[in-house]
Amino acid sequence: MKKGFTLIELLVVIAIIAILASIVMVAMSGARNKARDARLQGDLSQVRTLAELINDDEGSYVLVCTTTASLGIDTGTNYSTQLGVVQSDIEDQESTTTCYADSDSYCISVWLLTPGIENPHYCIDSYGIAVATASACVGHVEGCNGETL
Repeated sequence: MKKGFTLIELLVVIAIIAILASIVMVAMSGARNKARDARLQGDLSQVRTLAELINDDEGSYVLVCTTTASLGIDTGTNYSTQLGVVQSDIEDQESTTTCYADSDSYCISVWLLTPGIENPHYCIDSYGIAVATASACVGHVEGCNGETL
């Protein structure tokens, strides 16, 4: 009697391993997107701190944003470098920024990456609100909760 595995048995084992590996890869993909969303939320937490520091130094939030799609990386404040690092990290995560700021208020949001979530944006504003929301900031006159700033 010969000892060992037949070709069919080996192919069945390889097929089972391939199926299990594909299931693990799908599960890891969802975890990776959730981790990227958490990182984006952390980035906006840093922006909130920088916005308050800019307001303390300048007496205004205007320099928090360069454009409606970018944080204040070209404004010449003491915090431009830090805002540039955060903006680069947001772009590295393949997300986009919506940014509005005037002298008294700001509203900043990023696109979250986890597919199928109910509220695909994360928003912070000068009211201190930080919330997942269905839409990006629509202007500095309306904060994350839809109230006038």
